[in-house]
Amino acid sequence: MIDFKNVCKSYLGKDVLLDATFRVGKGERVGVVGPNGAGKTTIFGLITGDVDPDKGGVSFPDSATIGYLRQQLPDGESSRTLLDFTADALPELAELHSEIERLEHDLVGASGTENSGKLTILGELQSKFEMAGGYEMTTRAKTILSGLGFPEEKFETPLSAFSGGWRMRAALSRVLVADPYIMLLDEPSNYLDTPAVEWLARFLNSFKGTLLLISHDRFLLKHLTNITIEVNNGLVSRFAGNYDFYEREREQRFASLQAAKRNQDLQRRKMENFVERFRAKSTKAAQAKNKLKQIEKMEEIIVPDSLSYSGAIRIPAPPRAGAEIARLENVAFSYNGGENVLEDIELKIDRGAKIALVGYNGTGKTTLLKLLAGVILPTAGKRVLGHHVVVGYQAQEFGETLPPEQSLFDVVRAAAPGTAELKRVRGVLGSFGFSGDDVDKPCGVLSGGEKIRLSFARIFINPPNFLLLDEPTTHLDIAAREGLQMALKEYSGTLCLVSHDIEFLRAAADVIMEMTPPGVKRYFGNYDYFQEKRAETEPNPRKIKTESAAAAGGNSKIDKKALRREKALLREKVGKTKKEIESRMTKAERRLETLENEKLAITAKIEANEPDLDFFAVNKRLIEIEEDVRQLTERWEEAAEKLEKL
Repeated sequence: MIDFKNVCKSYLGKDVLLDATFRVGKGERVGVVGPNGAGKTTIFGLITGDVDPDKGGVSFPDSATIGYLRQQLPDGESSRTLLDFTADALPELAELHSEIERLEHDLVGASGTENSGKLTILGELQSKFEMAGGYEMTTRAKTILSGLGFPEEKFETPLSAFSGGWRMRAALSRVLVADPYIMLLDEPSNYLDTPAVEWLARFLNSFKGTLLLISHDRFLLKHLTNITIEVNNGLVSRFAGNYDFYEREREQRFASLQAAKRNQDLQRRKMENFVERFRAKSTKAAQAKNKLKQIEKMEEIIVPDSLSYSGAIRIPAPPRAGAEIARLENVAFSYNGGENVLEDIELKIDRGAKIALVGYNGTGKTTLLKLLAGVILPTAGKRVLGHHVVVGYQAQEFGETLPPEQSLFDVVRAAAPGTAELKRVRGVLGSFGFSGDDVDKPCGVLSGGEKIRLSFARIFINPPNFLLLDEPTTHLDIAAREGLQMALKEYSGTLCLVSHDIEFLRAAADVIMEMTPPGVKRYFGNYDYFQEKRAETEPNPRKIKTESAAAAGGNSKIDKKALRREKALLREKVGKTKKEIESRMTKAERRLETLENEKLAITAKIEANEPDLDFFAVNKRLIEIEEDVRQLTERWEEAAEKLEKL
């Protein structure tokens, strides 16, 4: 379907892709992962033709249509209305529509002979337009816009009236409306709230084409993909499973490669020592020459960089506060005296709570966070802080507020209460992974992960016991997000955060507050508990259907007997099919376990550096095992999908 063959690409002397060879099959759903700057977007650019390879090539069927969500909105579109921009997703349909309108205009006042030919052409064009879904585009656009959180009254609003985040949602809507053969989505959840992320996951589950998804959102990677491609240190590796499978398999591959690399290096050193000692001796010269040829023929084993988060986030213990951290009493808030964003808010936050605010964008999550932080004051009601409460607040745009020319040391020292000792400032920076000359680096050269560590250092120079974070995972790669969520889990203070990363919320929060304008609804449980409770309030389609059938008078004894017989036959058929599928899955699982045990045994032999070990045979067997595991996993996943549908 999409073939990369020996593709190389470098920028300013840095290799991004080194001899990348891989294939994406028809209908596969691929998660593209790797550190920021590793070359994930370059892969998309190579597919679309926006980027030319330095070597090698990329091929796919000429007839394949491509839908690409880029990180920026196309130029010259801001004057169009939201609905017009979204529905106009296929250029060929727009051309057909223009031709149909032109012919309809020409038919007015034309003679009978002329009409006949033009009517035939018009009919053909209209049929073609209908077959391509032209008459459904507007309806489809409205459905998708609503799903991504746009209110219907905004459909005729020009794009220029929306913020950058909402314009990116419009761009995503347009790609979804197009329903292309190949869909390329680059960080689609960056500008979405949690309800929109959940809707997107449900929508894309029914997408029939080939999907390639660049994302740091583990929720989407786990729920939408069945193949994972890692781009790391110039290497591209393919894994036959979703993100959960990839995490497990990568760890095993990494350990095997490290062991094989150590063994290869040892063998190389032994042969080099032999050559060095005996190349000048006539009795051993031939052997030395042979060893030298073996060294030259050795194919170097390249171990990709570790993706574990290397930047430490060690949050210091906060000072103790009273049992009640904060309280909002009958609070309302409006901007510039307009309609209230929040109204009649009664809220009490207890010490030690880990709270996540969820809801659609525009429902007041950031406003509530700012009210709790004291950044803004209520229009009505009051905010009360508890005994000995120290607030630490990180705004959504924290990365943009760091002065690019200022050093890390100066940023943290400026936030310190009074005149902090130099040793203390360095100590706090050190606790967040900055030491030595790092503290003198300007903020402008920091990565996303480094910026959040600096932001935390700036907050914790005066350790807070009430931490408020607005979208702290923005621009962080997966490893940095996992490092942050681990630190927040261990934080002993009180936490209140806003994030669209569902996996991050699952790990960091034990209380969910849903914004239900103009108020707040609290769920005393984690994100999964919140979803369960929310589902209970939604109507049960099966129950409604049953009640409708009863109301229609379906109470005849003959109907009931026939229904029971039909159900019994169905249960028998389903049960037999289910057993067959489960049997196949069990056999695959047993074989996978055997292969994994063999793999571990081989790895142990390599690590033990057994003297009689045939290195080349061992590596060959490891490759065979990898391929067997891939095929078995694919078969198991197919069976599991059938079982789930059943």
